[in-house]
Amino acid sequence: MRSVSGEAAGPSGPAGPDGRSHRRATAGVKQGLRELDAQLTLLNRQVGARVGLKDVDMDCLELINVHGPLSPGALARRAGLHAATMTGVLDRLERAGWIAREQDPADRRGSLVRALRERNAELLKHFAGMAASVDRICDDYPDAELERFAELLQRLAEAGRTAAEGLA
Repeated sequence: MRSVSGEAAGPSGPAGPDGRSHRRATAGVKQGLRELDAQLTLLNRQVGARVGLKDVDMDCLELINVHGPLSPGALARRAGLHAATMTGVLDRLERAGWIAREQDPADRRGSLVRALRERNAELLKHFAGMAASVDRICDDYPDAELERFAELLQRLAEAGRTAAEGLA
């Protein structure tokens, strides 16, 4: 296993003369992920400014869109936020018409938060340029490679979730 810095942390990974090129390629992936993270953060911040949402609001809205409906507590855990902070985020999102809070059918005392899908079109138009660029880039690769890229991205996302949970 390799540490985040790319240094060998154990007996895994290719050995021999190809090991050096593998380490270089792995370092390139890590650098690419850092650059992608920076650019996506900038894009999200600019879209958020256009629609009047703070960064944390955009993050929580994305979590609700992907995993919702969610209880406020489950959303706070996924977002890594304190419950009191989450209350403020949800209040802002609800006032701005991005989400609705509803009674949890499985728990009369609980509530669920769901995204108002009709507002998603407003967000999607701001991300249309990036979506079109991703489509054009993906057109350069055969399906089998895209499937491998998707698997890699899913595994990297899971590694990120595991690392974040380890810090909580």
